[in-house]
Amino acid sequence: MPPLRAGAMASTLKTSADGSQKSTQRSTGLPKISRDGMWARVLVSFLASAGLFYVGIMPAIVDGLKQGLGFTNRQAGLVGSLNVYGAAAGAFLMAFLIRRLRWRSAAHWLLLGLIGMDLVSMLLSGPSALMGARFVHGFIGGMLVGLGFSIIARTKAPDRTFGMLLLVQVFAGGLGVMTLPLLVLRFGRNVLFVWLMLLSMATLVMLQFLPDFPARAPGSQAQGASGRSKLKPLLLALSSVFLFQAGNMGLFAFLLGLGKRNGLELAFASKTLGLASWVAIIGAVLVIVVSTRFGIFKPILGGMAVALIGTFALNYSEVKWIWVASNMGTGIAWNFVISHLLGMCARFDETGQAAVWSGFVSKMGLASGPMVASFIVGGGNYSALITTSLVLLLAAMLASAVPAWVLDHGDDEAATARRSAAATASVP
Repeated sequence: MPPLRAGAMASTLKTSADGSQKSTQRSTGLPKISRDGMWARVLVSFLASAGLFYVGIMPAIVDGLKQGLGFTNRQAGLVGSLNVYGAAAGAFLMAFLIRRLRWRSAAHWLLLGLIGMDLVSMLLSGPSALMGARFVHGFIGGMLVGLGFSIIARTKAPDRTFGMLLLVQVFAGGLGVMTLPLLVLRFGRNVLFVWLMLLSMATLVMLQFLPDFPARAPGSQAQGASGRSKLKPLLLALSSVFLFQAGNMGLFAFLLGLGKRNGLELAFASKTLGLASWVAIIGAVLVIVVSTRFGIFKPILGGMAVALIGTFALNYSEVKWIWVASNMGTGIAWNFVISHLLGMCARFDETGQAAVWSGFVSKMGLASGPMVASFIVGGGNYSALITTSLVLLLAAMLASAVPAWVLDHGDDEAATARRSAAATASVP
């Protein structure tokens, strides 16, 4: 049996008039994992994360561009922002294309595109050229993430799969933030792009083992909205995703600068930030284990309260234990809350398109945060940056309250369906 070629699987998928994909898959000799098992969640999470792995190492990228190429805070921040704005544009386009694409073939080409743009980025040194290249990279990655989000919406218990996605992103980001700043000092800024290329290559290999994920028929998933899109709560939920991501990422992108401004050594700041990223995996694990057994209203507001306290504590980050504790607390809250927010958006419709839109606004938040922060921080005004982050997080908390309450306190029939879905999801 010949080895699987990029696109060979896609040629066996047919797209029906309603947008679902029907498989006429031929045997390729490669084992396929169960679509509803834990390994499927892991591999789908890598696929949905591949286009955004750079977000997890944003502090390393911003600091690496300043150290390796002499970029200013504003220039380095704009490179990171345009990378994520490109992802937002790609996710926006994917929301309209998702029903027309053969997802497996598209995933192959998008992963190869990411690798190519990382290679191009290694050859550029000017701020404007690098901004353009990273925007294109982000555009390709955003399409891939949108594709991955649509597949997540087709799995059992999308909340759990979003939790696994965050676990994958945090593990890779923690390893990158812990090691890359020191490697940049030794080998140069190209280490950043080599790291991203290796992750894309690994995802390309994993793709060969994914089973088919045909779109679920309407009504096949128990949803708090009973299959009817509730526009106002959904818009509030999407607004909450945007505000929460912007508030967190705007501060996160400049954390190494904040630590150094407060007298922390680069080695200590980067290693503890990487360690905090790994500890933050607890937030994603909690989502996987707990799912929606306790509803989403209390978990979301509780997690956001922890994020607010941890962010405020960064005002006193010259004290090392406060620096470590606040980064761990905000990291755990970030992963826990965003998994619930994305899952909440996905529950407002059964087609999976709301999940793709949530991915779009998430990227807009991730991009807007560093852009706004790059102007606020200026020559080192980190106190104003922390205050801005607090305001955005508080607004996100208020915006999330109504849609979370709607989903938790729907009619009796919807509540019964949610409990049944949670019981089914508790089986690995």
